[in-house]
Amino acid sequence: MATEKLVVLKESALTNNCPECFNQDLSLTFYQKHRYTKFFHKTTNEITHQVRCNKCGSDIYPSTWTDDIERIFDYYRKMVQPEKASTSYTVWFYVLLLVVIAVIAGGAYVYLEGLITF
Repeated sequence: MATEKLVVLKESALTNNCPECFNQDLSLTFYQKHRYTKFFHKTTNEITHQVRCNKCGSDIYPSTWTDDIERIFDYYRKMVQPEKASTSYTVWFYVLLLVVIAVIAGGAYVYLEGLITF
């Protein structure tokens, strides 16, 4: 099974007012999705964000953002430098690849020596 993990790219404290409790303690976090399996580790281009009030603990969704929050969000979004999308293989991938190559080579050897005919 593939597991997905959101890796924090940038976290910033905002001084804008929370639309829920009107406190000035917001945090903006940008995440990049990474996918892990037994055979590979993949870094995707998918970037997500979250605006959270540290006082009342509520998530601030884009529909309730003020113009100030939108401007600050656009500014920080331009500053985020995501990791390059890539795929790296694990040891299990290479072990499986070697086993498959060995089975094919063994089958070809047995067939060419005439030990088994089809």
